[in-house]
Amino acid sequence: MSTGAAYWVEKLRLLKHVEGGYYREIYRSPVMVNKDNLPKGFRGNRNVCTAIYFLLEKTQFSAFHRIASDEIWHFYSGDALRIYEIQTDGTLTQHNLGKNAETGQRFQTVIKAGNWFASHVTNPEGYCLAGCTVSPGFDFEDFEIAEPKALIQQFPQYAELINRFSR
Repeated sequence: MSTGAAYWVEKLRLLKHVEGGYYREIYRSPVMVNKDNLPKGFRGNRNVCTAIYFLLEKTQFSAFHRIASDEIWHFYSGDALRIYEIQTDGTLTQHNLGKNAETGQRFQTVIKAGNWFASHVTNPEGYCLAGCTVSPGFDFEDFEIAEPKALIQQFPQYAELINRFSR
């Protein structure tokens, strides 16, 4: 039995994602947090937590974007995923999500709320099946795809990386 990208897209009923790759929401907490109890920037009430499957294959990438919540990434299957995170102070961190601890890969990593991030599979012939858990829960109102020129103005030292992982 093959468990490549096509298998997981079909088996998990994944849909194309606006940022790139495939996804499907698998959990949305029924418990809500009132907007008044959330940090500044949230436009409404939010579920306590949400979770998705996320898959990138071959040369697909997840374009630079940011959300208003912390996002915990979990490795499930396939090849390593590199996640580039640009913090608000301009620090660039490269997270390697995968199963090979000897090369610095980790099963989980956290992207902090408000930071810009993008990702790609390190093997251009492979795929990565991951999961993302967001708290307070994800809402497209809190999602922003980067406008490359504006992001480069803010972080000119990363112009090449931003151009590579933008749409």
